[in-house]
Amino acid sequence: MATTLLLIDLQRNMLEPPEQVPTAHQLIVLVHGLLERARAVGAAVVHVRNNGAEGEADVPGTPGWELYHVPVDGEAIVDKFGLDAFADTALAELIPAGSRILVAGLASDYSVRATSLSARRRGYDVRLIHGAHGTYDADGKSAETIGKEVECELREAGVRIVEPGSPIFRD
Repeated sequence: MATTLLLIDLQRNMLEPPEQVPTAHQLIVLVHGLLERARAVGAAVVHVRNNGAEGEADVPGTPGWELYHVPVDGEAIVDKFGLDAFADTALAELIPAGSRILVAGLASDYSVRATSLSARRRGYDVRLIHGAHGTYDADGKSAETIGKEVECELREAGVRIVEPGSPIFRD
């Protein structure tokens, strides 16, 4: 089964001061390791980049809009304008139907959730990598609590939650 590592909104605006997510450092290190593993086995890698509206931290062309992990030759970049990376983009054309998608990125309760649910509805085998997604504290809840709630919701929707050290790139 083909496997794609889907990196969602891992942009400088959420991974660097002054507005980084609480787990930015751990997320950067973990995703770096995932990228090394994916590249070593020849797995497809797709970087999704949010295009914010005027006044937001990720307006196209600004430092906050830039991807933190630089894509290498052969890795696709998909620009999106909403939460679901499949909506009004070419993402579905880049990932073979019915294949496995390993999801990592930001923010757990926004684009990671929306894109994972959309991928499930499209028939993909979706696996969210535990610890490889993050968000901000909100509504009196810690980012950690929100992340756990998102994992629970996605699990109930058929998304598998996998450990980053497990053999996730094997068929």
